[in-house]
Amino acid sequence: MAETGKRVPDFELAFYEGYEYNGTAKMKLSDLQGKVVLINIWASWCKPCEQEAPDLQEAWQYYQENPDVVFVGVDYVDTPAGANEYLQKFNITFPNAPDLKSNISSILNRQMGVPETYLIDREGILRRVKIGPFTSVDEIKSAIDALLQ
Repeated sequence: MAETGKRVPDFELAFYEGYEYNGTAKMKLSDLQGKVVLINIWASWCKPCEQEAPDLQEAWQYYQENPDVVFVGVDYVDTPAGANEYLQKFNITFPNAPDLKSNISSILNRQMGVPETYLIDREGILRRVKIGPFTSVDEIKSAIDALLQ
């Protein structure tokens, strides 16, 4: 299980069609070594997730040209139809993968529910866990910028 200050155990992501990472349908977390990674666990049935979705997308648009920053959405125990509707509703463009059996959530040590966000530094070390929704784009940017220094 992931612990703050320690390397995150490796796991595989199989992305939703249209939400791949650089055109790659499957990849491992370890493939992102050297980058700052934001992993957001969400679900289409989660109201707080809906509150933070526009801020996450806006923050992603700010960073998407930066090769050192990757956002990954992990859809927690959801239906493909629900997930697709949610991703379209909020115009999400960053990579997203399902977590139907909560394997990824278990590895990340999901604590309270959704949303939860995990910030991983360039060395693969978990630096921050945000339980509950981010409250602003600035809060997301400051969390990422702290790891880019």
